[in-house]
Amino acid sequence: MSDRRIYLDNAAATRLDERVLEAMKPYFFENYAVATSEFAYSEGIEARETLDKVRADLSSSLGAGHEEFIFTSGSTESSNIALKGVALALGKKKGMHMVVSKIEDFSVLHCARALEKQGFQITYLNVDGDGFTDLDQLRDSITGSTILVSIQHANQEIGTVQDIETIVGICKEKNVLFHTDATHTFTRVPLNVKEIPVDLISVSAHTIHGPKGIGGLYIRENTPIVKWMDGGFQEFDLRAGMENIPGAVGFAKAVKLVTPEETLMLQEMRDRIIDRMLAEIPHTTLNGHRWKRLPQNANITFHFVEGESITLHLDMHGFAVSTGSACFSRSLESSHVMMGIGGDHERAHGSIRFTFGRYNTMKDVDEIVTVLSEIVQELRKISPLGKDTNKKEGQR
Repeated sequence: MSDRRIYLDNAAATRLDERVLEAMKPYFFENYAVATSEFAYSEGIEARETLDKVRADLSSSLGAGHEEFIFTSGSTESSNIALKGVALALGKKKGMHMVVSKIEDFSVLHCARALEKQGFQITYLNVDGDGFTDLDQLRDSITGSTILVSIQHANQEIGTVQDIETIVGICKEKNVLFHTDATHTFTRVPLNVKEIPVDLISVSAHTIHGPKGIGGLYIRENTPIVKWMDGGFQEFDLRAGMENIPGAVGFAKAVKLVTPEETLMLQEMRDRIIDRMLAEIPHTTLNGHRWKRLPQNANITFHFVEGESITLHLDMHGFAVSTGSACFSRSLESSHVMMGIGGDHERAHGSIRFTFGRYNTMKDVDEIVTVLSEIVQELRKISPLGKDTNKKEGQR
């Protein structure tokens, strides 16, 4: 195994930026009071003021007011609060129907399935070959009993960015609330609630070099939502539990450190790896839309070879990537995203996701293309699937 590691799985988690850690440190060692102690002593007052300030910083990045943003433990909790909170608020008053896409992340998809067990009806929208939601099906699916539509801003695996503006327009026309999971687009792809009137947005710090275990939920003013986790009265009585002030500070700092120049750098690395792999490695397919995709995401299927074999060989050469193969999933099922866009098990099993972050370089891209070209060539020689390449020479 190589001593030098190149990490290309930044969609799963990013390395914490040292500047984020420095911003957090005082709230571990100097002022570690909780914000709910504000009426007891000075440290509590400072804690409350700090929490209010970073809340305002984060909400403003979405074009929102500070009372429209609550802190959570991450995007999974945020999406659960959104879906279950609306279900509790409107289920008995308006209806028991929600609409989600088939390729949502599990935080939304499994939440929807849990609500089904409670008697809710869920419509799972189809997507096309690039991962775009079927807008005609969306229009037809919304009925008088529909209380919420939840469609991700961009897909976590294939990177396709949805036409949120059009989707929100449909929901507003039908008088239905709309939630989006913006975990992978937050700060990278513009989303301003003053321009696009989304009702609920899930965000997280772990994908932008912030700390793990901290996220947030934007809730438009007057959105009907009920607290579903019992406990204290924190976060405007919408999310019980002690406030994670160091995490909140780190989250706000991480957002400030993201720049348009950095996002452009990620996009250039994305484009280079896609262009080189499709040109230099035969029998490859890009998953997701070529241009309407996350700036940091490239997902490619290497036909006639298993994704887990590629991943393990890359690991031995010092590269960390992820695969849509069932063997790397605890569910033992192929990627629901790859199957959702019309792929078969072979395409899903051969898919590899490369996601870039602040600490990657163009050199990393060139190195992995060179290594991967050799790995795929060797694996196809010994794979039963690889025998078909002789019949299809020249395909890409």
